[in-house]
Amino acid sequence: ELNGYWENGPQVKKDINIGFVVSLRGGGVMIPAIHNADKKSIDELMESLNDIIPRARAMKLRSSELSESTITVTNLGEGNVETVYGVIYPPQVAIVGFGSIAEQPWADQGMLDVRHVVTVTLSADHRATDGATGSRFLMAIKTYLNKPEIL
Repeated sequence: ELNGYWENGPQVKKDINIGFVVSLRGGGVMIPAIHNADKKSIDELMESLNDIIPRARAMKLRSSELSESTITVTNLGEGNVETVYGVIYPPQVAIVGFGSIAEQPWADQGMLDVRHVVTVTLSADHRATDGATGSRFLMAIKTYLNKPEIL
């Protein structure tokens, strides 16, 4: 339900084309897309990211790589930012923000421990979706982060 865009109403897309916010050395951002991300393995996604990010910073992307994102991911974790509140890239209906991984105190079944924790946020267009959908989406991300082998 979050994989789409707003054009006279919510338009859900079949293809999952994930846009990635890339900061440019001279300032500003560019949002290239990895098309059909759901059909790629984790290794293929990493290869795509390792290819597309340097080309974005060098301004050497193909026009097809700058179009048709259906949802965007932003990450300020490299800058040691713990929480990211993304700004939706219209006409998309959602952006997912990942902060840096930090050690945090964590209570589990009455025991206190220190764990590596990442804050994941979701900004969404309320014309197209609601908090219940956003909650299910974030819970799915949590599941996959805790059990990456099920990817």
